[in-house]
Amino acid sequence: MSKKELFGFCPYVTSQKVLTGKWSMYIMYLLSLEPAIRFNELQRKMPENMTHTTLSRQLKMLEDQGLIIRKEYSQIPPKVEYSLSEIGKKFEVVLQALCQWGNEYIDYLNGES
Repeated sequence: MSKKELFGFCPYVTSQKVLTGKWSMYIMYLLSLEPAIRFNELQRKMPENMTHTTLSRQLKMLEDQGLIIRKEYSQIPPKVEYSLSEIGKKFEVVLQALCQWGNEYIDYLNGES
C-alpha cells in the first residue's frame, strides 16, 4: 500500500497527514487553552513573527480537516473566533503527552537525565 492508500486506514499515516502544517500542533495547543480565540489574539501568541497569510492558511487547513471551528459574527467591525471542534478536543490528550515528552527531552538535552 502506498502512503496515499494508507490515509484513513493507518492511524500513524493519517495523523501525520492531518498535522502536516508547521504550526498545526502549536495552534491546536493555543486553542486548547481557551474556549474561543480571535485571529489577532492568536497571531500575537505565536512564537515568531508569523504573517497574516501564513496563519490564515494554517487555520483554513485545520478547519478543512475538521479539527477547529471558525465562527464568524455578522457585525462591524467583523469578528471571527476559532475554537477546537469535538474531534480537535480529543487531541488534547496527545498535546499533554507531547508536552511531557518534550520537557523530558529538554532535560535530556541539558544533561539532566
